[in-house]
Amino acid sequence: MIPLFKNLLIDSNVIRPNYKGEMIPVSMGIVFLPMLIINGIILAFFTVDTIGLLCLFLFIFGIVCMFFAGILDDIIGNRDVSGLKGHFKSLFKGKLTTGGFKALFGGFVGLIISVAISKNITDIIVNTLIIALSTNLMNLFDLRPGRAIKAYLVIMIAIFVTLTGYIKILPLLILPNVLAYFNYDLKAKAMMGDTGSNVLGISIGILMAFGYTLNVRLGWLVFLILIHIFTEKFSLTKIIENNKVLNFIDRLGR
Repeated sequence: MIPLFKNLLIDSNVIRPNYKGEMIPVSMGIVFLPMLIINGIILAFFTVDTIGLLCLFLFIFGIVCMFFAGILDDIIGNRDVSGLKGHFKSLFKGKLTTGGFKALFGGFVGLIISVAISKNITDIIVNTLIIALSTNLMNLFDLRPGRAIKAYLVIMIAIFVTLTGYIKILPLLILPNVLAYFNYDLKAKAMMGDTGSNVLGISIGILMAFGYTLNVRLGWLVFLILIHIFTEKFSLTKIIENNKVLNFIDRLGR
């Protein structure tokens, strides 16, 4: 399926220069969606518990929403403005960017999921922020081939190991698809774009909101806030390049 979508994007001129200046297809995160739906159909067929079905459909709903926002940003997005701060600054000046839309839309998607699963105002606020900021997390890493997926796999494996019950199955809806695509991204043959990074990010956020205690979620939220503040002021790429261990991991497999 991956070569089919790659050729579709090339034929549709949905291409962009990578960090080396080579023209490659962007929005390859589109390949995650069909298999997510197919895997979801299979899981829904075998799920008899109503709560389980609610979690399944909220998980798919959130991913599909951010897939839409991501592909919009990839295709018509203005690259003159970057970072959450830049997009909100433009919004306050009366100019809506696709990045600003994506941030607002992601916040409301997080809110509706949080309202559906949370019992009180504190949970609603914490879960909304976790889902919204996790959605943008992968964007912060997606600046070099394979970097965002490496970060995603580390986080998702930790989530898969520590989750319990029905929620533990949900990562399997998307994780195998990411592994199948990984080499294309790693070898800079394609970019998953915001279409992919948003999908990966929100999948982490929803699982964190679904499966963990308030203390764990607060710890994750603090990490998300700090890394967003940090990357607004400093270059994550330069920090990785200046650290031998991180640079080795970053370049591994390219």
